Amino acid sequence: MFSNFIYFIVALITLTLYEPTASPASSRMEALLGFIVIVGLFAIFTRNQFRRLARTAGEESTRWLDRRFGQLVTRHSILALACFAAEVWVLELPSHLSGLAVFSLLPTIRDFFFLLLFVGHLTIVWTFAYEAQQAIYRSDIERGEYVYSNLAFSLPVLLPWALMFGVVDLLRLLPFDFLKHALDSAIGQSITFLIFLVVAAVFAPVMIQRVWRCRPLEPGALRQRIEALCRTAGVRYADIVYWPIFGGRMITAAVMGLVGRFRYILVTDALLHLLTPDELDQVIAHEIGHVKRNHLLLYLLFLLGFMLISYAAYPLSLALLLVFEPALNFMLMMKIDPAGITYALYALLLVCGVLLYFRYIFGFFIRNFERQADLFIFRLFPTARPLISTFDKIVLHSGQPAEKPNWHHFSIKERIDYLRLSESDAGWIHRHDRKVRRAIGLFLASLAILAYGVLQLNTAVGQGGTRLDLAVIEKYLESKESHGPEDAVLYGLAGNLHLEREEPAEALLAYEKAVALNPNQPDILNNLAWLLATSKNPSTRDPQRALLLAQRAIRLKPAPHIWDTLAEALYANGRIAEAIQAEENALSMNPEDRHIYEEQLKKFKQAT
Repeated sequence: MFSNFIYFIVALITLTLYEPTASPASSRMEALLGFIVIVGLFAIFTRNQFRRLARTAGEESTRWLDRRFGQLVTRHSILALACFAAEVWVLELPSHLSGLAVFSLLPTIRDFFFLLLFVGHLTIVWTFAYEAQQAIYRSDIERGEYVYSNLAFSLPVLLPWALMFGVVDLLRLLPFDFLKHALDSAIGQSITFLIFLVVAAVFAPVMIQRVWRCRPLEPGALRQRIEALCRTAGVRYADIVYWPIFGGRMITAAVMGLVGRFRYILVTDALLHLLTPDELDQVIAHEIGHVKRNHLLLYLLFLLGFMLISYAAYPLSLALLLVFEPALNFMLMMKIDPAGITYALYALLLVCGVLLYFRYIFGFFIRNFERQADLFIFRLFPTARPLISTFDKIVLHSGQPAEKPNWHHFSIKERIDYLRLSESDAGWIHRHDRKVRRAIGLFLASLAILAYGVLQLNTAVGQGGTRLDLAVIEKYLESKESHGPEDAVLYGLAGNLHLEREEPAEALLAYEKAVALNPNQPDILNNLAWLLATSKNPSTRDPQRALLLAQRAIRLKPAPHIWDTLAEALYANGRIAEAIQAEENALSMNPEDRHIYEEQLKKFKQAT
């Protein structure tokens, strides 16, 4: 489940970094054919790799087969990410579907659709991995249950995210401008994320246990035993339920829920049928340890660290470009577009930050929290022998080596060894607790430093990173001996950044240079027209020229935002009826920020 969590985070980053365009490079038919080719080749390659592994099941050692199977699943999951990225960025599938009205009104539905597309790629991996899994581990689970169980492990990531951003989309549809501005601001987004994170941690278990098709454990001796143990430990819960993951054949248990009223204790059939009562007690005691040690609450804290990393990536990418000036000068000398450099570095930092954070920092705490939960049994029982015998049964029934490493768990052998060590000397329990406390303290201090650093970095960068953006672009333009039509886009971008910094005179100068280099670039014409039509400064206001520029831009590219600029230019020239018609043309194209166009139309109609 934890690996799937990382895959989904990277897939979401891949999707959100892409900005749909009105005119993608390929046609819809070409994109469809490209999609079919990518998926087909991916499926064939994946099937062949796992079939080849399945054929070696009787020839190699179990340890080698287990390691090879894990490697193949990981590699093909990463390959699924690469295929998904190609479909988004090369085939531009989001651009081909961006015209749908429902995607414009509710962008989360579009993102959810494409994340389901990524799930489809993972499903190909799980479908063909089944054959090798059966040959290696000799389990009797059906293919459909195996695929569904892998999918079910992904739902705790996908469903809360879809619900959170779906609610935000609906809030944006409400006729309250202050709410839209708050949701679009950095502070508003942070507060929304934190609120929903807490709400999801409290209530999501109710939804997840239903999606997992859990059912209440019937009354009887086993349920009474678990209930008695929870009462002894002082742990509240909503229910004790069967967990049918992988057909219930895994010897495992889990606990979900931050609050007792919405907390669930999950047990599998194999756990109940293969363990002795004493072994069952200690497995449940392990899960109780997670609750009593507040591990579920600490996981929320680690997600805050992820949020800070996502905020730091873009300004850090800009700062690095200026700090490592020789590298920047070399790229500029090679005539590489600085906007592309910045964006690529930002994407690289963001993805690498996520992978390193979850794989190493988050992974470190998960492993040590598991050990801490193991050691909690000594608070309820004098010996760990039943838990050790449970681990032995897991090795026997899973077919996986006891020494198998895991980034989010210590190996079973390591867990057994530490339990034996702690049973002979309780000082090892206190040493581990001290280690975890110190690690949490160091993490909190690092989190505070990171938060301060992000604040200072964003302050240095300025509003939206415009100061460093401008520095990089201007350095690039200065490095060129002469400028051609290809530099018009950069001058246009510089004009946009000057406008963000409320520097209309500098923005006008940049736009004029851009238009002089390429008079047929519709978006630059549009932005210059908007500035000339809306500026309150007489030196940068020229409604008549704004109208001419907007008319030329709309002939080149009849997009909603250009219709909106034309409407504004008509309004500035007193041609109200034509402005209303132009704005209605913009609205008829189902623009994403529909409420902005509706406010414009309202303003024009009031002017009549």
